[in-house]
Amino acid sequence: MRLSTLLFFSMGTAALTYAAAAQAETTLTSPQSDQTSVAVTIYNEDLALVKDSRKLKLSNGLSAVSFRDVSAQIKPETALLRSLLPNTSLQVLEQNFDFDLLTPHKLLEKYVGQQVTVIRTNPTTGAETEETATVLSAQDGPVLKIGNRIETVIPGRIAYPNVPGMLKDRPTLTTQLQYKGGEQSTLELSYLTGGLQWKTDYVAELSSKEDAIDLSGWVTLTNTSGTSYPNAKVQLVAGDVNRVREVMHPKTMMMRADAMVAEAAMPTEQALLEYHLYTLPRPTTIAENQTKQVALLSAQHIPAHKELVLNGSEYYFQGQYPDIDKKLKVQVFVEFDNKESSQLGIPLPKGTMRVYKKDHDGTAQFVGEDQIDHTPKNDTVRLKLGNAFDVTADRVQTDFKNLSKQNQPPVYESAYTITLHNAKKEAVTVTVQEPIAGSWKILSESQPHQKTSAHQASWKINVPADGDATLKYRVQVKY
Repeated sequence: MRLSTLLFFSMGTAALTYAAAAQAETTLTSPQSDQTSVAVTIYNEDLALVKDSRKLKLSNGLSAVSFRDVSAQIKPETALLRSLLPNTSLQVLEQNFDFDLLTPHKLLEKYVGQQVTVIRTNPTTGAETEETATVLSAQDGPVLKIGNRIETVIPGRIAYPNVPGMLKDRPTLTTQLQYKGGEQSTLELSYLTGGLQWKTDYVAELSSKEDAIDLSGWVTLTNTSGTSYPNAKVQLVAGDVNRVREVMHPKTMMMRADAMVAEAAMPTEQALLEYHLYTLPRPTTIAENQTKQVALLSAQHIPAHKELVLNGSEYYFQGQYPDIDKKLKVQVFVEFDNKESSQLGIPLPKGTMRVYKKDHDGTAQFVGEDQIDHTPKNDTVRLKLGNAFDVTADRVQTDFKNLSKQNQPPVYESAYTITLHNAKKEAVTVTVQEPIAGSWKILSESQPHQKTSAHQASWKINVPADGDATLKYRVQVKY
């Protein structure tokens, strides 16, 4: 017998053996009640890692296991199944993710071209009558053929003979695997999924003297993944993790083989590569379609500083503006240092920080909010709260000269008077920040400036209570 014939015969025999084994195998269904533990690591951008451990009975050889209650937004190409017990071997051959869930519309879709029973109820007598109908279409509503007529509105209720096997009541991942080991086994299914998100919200209370804050942080968990995670170990990753943006996700694919009371406890934090990992202190249940909050941090008496800032614009120094601005808004900022010496000193995940201050009656009133980015230890948090009501400014351009020469870079000279008005009963300090592009120098000024960057001049102006203060300066700019 030739080699090619032997090879063909061997392959055919192997195929028949595999087919026979596949037909003989039974599908073992693993409900969520088989779950012994679940761990969820949630990232910032609608991504989570789920590790689902289940205890079940496995037969040696080829078998199929259906894992019910996995995430409906599972990324099946990321799934990894392994045995947690020693002296066992597990090889995954194939997997299918059944995400076509049972709904009235889906059921109608699956019966297109087939017969169903339409049951009518007489509103007067309550008697029921049955008719056989053929489902012609389920798109944008049902289209039924009943006898010699076509109806587009269901004239009663529809009874189906059975549920098609491809429809599942819960998201299900079915794996075909080769197993060797004891009958009682513990398997861990790991996968990435969407539908789990977390964000951080902070509440800061400003002291009466506006020189300190009390800070609380909350983690908000949101679960729209299509399943629940009971008593889960939850970890949160803060940082911008790079991800490949895919055009589509495969629905069926091959899987990798794996032979392979004092104070309440707050989440712990540790470095993870170039990110930060926060571990919640106790297991928590993340129910399906639920939003819950968990305390992240609490710190008191953090030294803080309020600053009033008037910002200019670069275009001021490029042209003539005789009456440029009146009643300019002065912005209100609060900043504090994220340091141990400031009663803080932990990496702060990005989120929204809302600031309150107590009124004369002791009631905390909302005074503004701002977004903070991921803030490492020893960095500064700066919050824009809004615009001052009692502190305003007027700006007047008192002179402008075009000193440019032909075939030379443009050179301009500008002079400004800025008048700050303070209607408060106490003196304030306003920081005037002028962004100036190009190469510049201050020719004259009524108060000394600081060159806070290559393209910014700043002045600290003291404004008396119920009074005004004026800043005058002349600048030359070469572009």
